[in-house]
Amino acid sequence: PFQRHNTSAMDSSLLAAPKPSKNSRCAMASIGVNVALAAVGVFAVASSGVNAQLSAPVRAARPSVVSRVAPMTRGSPMGMRAFQQQQQQPSYRVANNGAYRRVGAQALDTPVQTEQSTTIEEFLSNTEPKLTKSIMGMFSACKEIAYKIRTASCDKQACFNAFGDEQLAIDVLADNVIFENLRASGAVATASSEEEPTEVPMGGEGYSVAFDPLDGSSIIDTNFAVGTIFGIWPGSKLTGITGNQLKAAGLSVYGPRTTITLAVDGIAGAHEFMLIDDYSARHGQWVLSQTFETIGEGKLFAPGNLRATKDNPGYEQLFNYWYDNQYQLRYTGGMVPDVNQIMVKGKGIFVNAESKAAKAKLRLLYEVAPIGYVIEKAGGKSSDGTQSVLNLEVVGTEDRTQVAYGSAQEVARFEELVGKKYL
Repeated sequence: PFQRHNTSAMDSSLLAAPKPSKNSRCAMASIGVNVALAAVGVFAVASSGVNAQLSAPVRAARPSVVSRVAPMTRGSPMGMRAFQQQQQQPSYRVANNGAYRRVGAQALDTPVQTEQSTTIEEFLSNTEPKLTKSIMGMFSACKEIAYKIRTASCDKQACFNAFGDEQLAIDVLADNVIFENLRASGAVATASSEEEPTEVPMGGEGYSVAFDPLDGSSIIDTNFAVGTIFGIWPGSKLTGITGNQLKAAGLSVYGPRTTITLAVDGIAGAHEFMLIDDYSARHGQWVLSQTFETIGEGKLFAPGNLRATKDNPGYEQLFNYWYDNQYQLRYTGGMVPDVNQIMVKGKGIFVNAESKAAKAKLRLLYEVAPIGYVIEKAGGKSSDGTQSVLNLEVVGTEDRTQVAYGSAQEVARFEELVGKKYL
């Protein structure tokens, strides 16, 4: 029933491509238009993506070349200047919805800048070597304390120091850190802490250091700023001395920034160093940020021990003077930040007066004399009611006194109204 066909004899026209009809030609034309439109769309999307990347915020790789500048004085923003990189062309990463892509540096017009200032090592380069080692021991300790404070438990513990004050766990930690660093310096013969008010041999020779490891520890659980105070004397003893004999003193503030304001014998002014904490190439370095040379007049006051106004008419009169003349109250209960603000603002006064019922709490050796040295080097004044606190002799490590720090006129008013006539 089936017949075999001779394919060789088959009409060749059946194997040829069919001639396109009118409808098929229209379909092909439509397909060509759609392909062209699609190509235009892809190009537009790609172009918008590149433009979005180039307009997005950029992050530069770390520059390799910086320049050094001289320290700035009070009132200058941070005492640092920015510099443009000169040698190496940086690479960039553009953030785009969480993804990072590397793009050419030629696509950006903004120069990359970095900052640098004098380090503490450079600042002390001409200082007597053993004094430098003693100071650097304190700077190393304060750096470690600053890091530990952020993660330390601030719950109160059932332990007391020799003065009967309640101690916090972080007090003990800070105390140990400072002793360890001073011992490692090899330049400290004797050290004494407010938490351990005895003269402790350190095994070195050259200087003696007195310190308050963590002033304001009672408010640290509220996350207020706290600080460390230290004074460095020549020799091997910390009694029978005065603040005028100090070779260096400083106060560290652990706040939003970590700083140490340092005063050194033979170097004019007081100088603030900031701890770099940004994970840059300078992370962990102390750099000069401000220099304080003048404390002028201004309506800012920080009054401590206000209980004394109840039976010290002079202190009550002084407080009413501030109130009636609309002074700005700036008091946190932390002595270090409350005094430090006077140098930063360049005005004001800090007072911690006493009375017969509300006795003085501040220790001459660990707090009053070192801070007095820094304040006076910064252009301010200090007084115990009749004279500069630097004139007071440290008879014993537990000596205490009232004090005022600030501008010349404000301290003179303290001496006139408060003095020592009601003690």
